Amino acid sequence: MRRQTLPYFVVSLLCLALATHAADTPPPSGILAVANQGDHTLLLLDLATQKQIASVTVGINGHEVVISPDHKFAYVPIYGNSGVGKPGTDGRTIDVVDLHAHTLAGSIDLGKPVRPHCARFAPGGILYVSAELANALFAIDPETRKVIAEIPTGAEQSHMFVISPLGDRAYTANVSAGSVSVLDLKKRSLITIIPVAKTVQRISISPDGRYVFTHDQNTPRIAVIDTAANKIAKWIDVPSTIYSSDVTPDNQHLIAASPSGKVFIIDIAQSKILTIIDVPPSTGELIVSPNGAQAYLSCPQAAHIQVLDLHSGKLVEDFPLTKGVDGLAVAAPGPAYNF
Repeated sequence: MRRQTLPYFVVSLLCLALATHAADTPPPSGILAVANQGDHTLLLLDLATQKQIASVTVGINGHEVVISPDHKFAYVPIYGNSGVGKPGTDGRTIDVVDLHAHTLAGSIDLGKPVRPHCARFAPGGILYVSAELANALFAIDPETRKVIAEIPTGAEQSHMFVISPLGDRAYTANVSAGSVSVLDLKKRSLITIIPVAKTVQRISISPDGRYVFTHDQNTPRIAVIDTAANKIAKWIDVPSTIYSSDVTPDNQHLIAASPSGKVFIIDIAQSKILTIIDVPPSTGELIVSPNGAQAYLSCPQAAHIQVLDLHSGKLVEDFPLTKGVDGLAVAAPGPAYNF
């Protein structure tokens, strides 16, 4: 009996389809930096091998982390041993971790106890940090490691913030004030305060800078702020309250994590939930990978980092660590990280 063979063009199409499917979800690469409140460490995870490659001791407690634009250093604001608005110690420093040597490279003294929390770099290389007790953002020169400006937010508990793609605006989520402050980073001044809800938590921005998102902690809904008008353009209703979110690089989807143990993939234009992914109940940070293929969610209570495949809408992997894992940041892959 003669064996039947597929025509060459059919085989070619099948190979192309398989290659296209494989290319839909690029494998994770680079390092994931994790601020661990419980261990007072910055953990470095190799995303390709799914292994921890380093643990660097930092102060008490680092909640968040940001990677320098050249991917040489990580900056961990040392908040203190309390939660937002609660009694405890008041941090005043930012620890600097060398990502190549896996060592503490120094510390930036902010001059007074301010409970520094969230840190981000603006285009041009200025480092900004939320100075919660000062109701301000501090601007820092990373070369001299000195504070060069203090920008008032006009509200208490300015906990998290985002920076516009052009680097001219910052938006702070003011937790107990239930508002978002809009700051002019060039003039270093407050533009306006947008009322949102009784209490809000965390904040994200679309890569094109068109929308800012923050999360009502009393009603399960997400505020969508139009940055051109500095007003709430609409609300996205969700089944449960949202703690953290991030936007995919194509500006189309908001990935939002609920403490109830759900991650929602939301179509922003339609304000519609497309996919729901079950995860451990958590109040950690969610970030989307630079290529938009994965999302990473820290689960402080469950002591895990969850890896979500955004193309399939599934939980694909997790990193078991220790309780207290919180702030996340991704550094690009490179031979100098001592993998």
